[in-house]
Amino acid sequence: MNATTATTATSAASIAAAASTRTDGTSREQMRAIVQDRYGDADVLELRTVEVPTPADDEVLVRVAAAGVDRGVWHLMTGLPYAVRLAGYGIRRPKYPTLGLDLAGAVVAVGTDVTDFAVGDEVYGIGIGTFAEYATAKATKLAHRPDHVTPEQAATLAVSGATAEQALFDIGRAEAGQRVLILGASGGVGSFAVQLAHAHGLHVTGVASAAKAEYVVGLGADVVLDYRSDDFTDEDPFDLIVDIGGRNRVSTLRSALTETGTLVIVGGEDGGRVTGGVGRQVRAVMRSPFVSQRLTMFIADESAAKRARLHELVEQGRIVAPIDRTFPLERVASAIDDLAAGRLRGKAVITIGAAS
Repeated sequence: MNATTATTATSAASIAAAASTRTDGTSREQMRAIVQDRYGDADVLELRTVEVPTPADDEVLVRVAAAGVDRGVWHLMTGLPYAVRLAGYGIRRPKYPTLGLDLAGAVVAVGTDVTDFAVGDEVYGIGIGTFAEYATAKATKLAHRPDHVTPEQAATLAVSGATAEQALFDIGRAEAGQRVLILGASGGVGSFAVQLAHAHGLHVTGVASAAKAEYVVGLGADVVLDYRSDDFTDEDPFDLIVDIGGRNRVSTLRSALTETGTLVIVGGEDGGRVTGGVGRQVRAVMRSPFVSQRLTMFIADESAAKRARLHELVEQGRIVAPIDRTFPLERVASAIDDLAAGRLRGKAVITIGAAS
């Protein structure tokens, strides 16, 4: 171990100890966090004082400055569809009582196996229970925050931004000059998808409410359709459809594709309490081998390596974080309610003042 490594390890150990014990050594340090004991609507959330978590060997402890709000948080809060519970998040009650996924903040301690981050590094990515003053995160899910990007902006990137990037390029295989239809264009994932598609030279048609049409145009959409009154099947066929809204039948979506077009189903919110939109996704994948079109679904890869393209565009200033509004930690429930009710244009972000 060289001198630099030894110094870093010693600093990390000291800060980890400070974050886990009181000055008299009798109990762990406390923090404020949003906690839930049961599944349900936003009224199950409580702001409590709990123990600061301890990072595992492959994790870091982050002092959280900001945390993004996305649809995945709603699913974890409600435990719906029930498939979420079966995926390992707890059958009868939440396995992880603290809520939140996206984060941006500063590293205060590192696990013994972590080599890419040191105490004091400004990072963003995906953690566990990020609606809190401190949260742990696997090092593989974190990246260094670009200097000109604020913590609030960075806190929107890892879930929504990365999902949009993978849907368009890793799964959708989007190319410049193609026609792409983005359903749910004004939401968190959709706002990134419109910007990414525009930045890569695609012709973008976004579907949103009429009230959000101007916003979607500002993101780079060439055409915006009102989901209440416009029929996207009346448009010229699309090379790629990214369906984030989750309300259209697969047969309807296929009718709007070219003969060799690609459908990427990102979300599905109308499939019932058991499987949600998963049933629609599975049906699409099962049909795909028997038709000329590619009908796909995917689960986003949360590793930082998968955000390289997005990270570069953000650093260049070609993609901006679509933040609608910010909320303090004690108003997480209001932020999630706004998300669920469709009142947001882009993302909500929780701003957190960490304990000293």
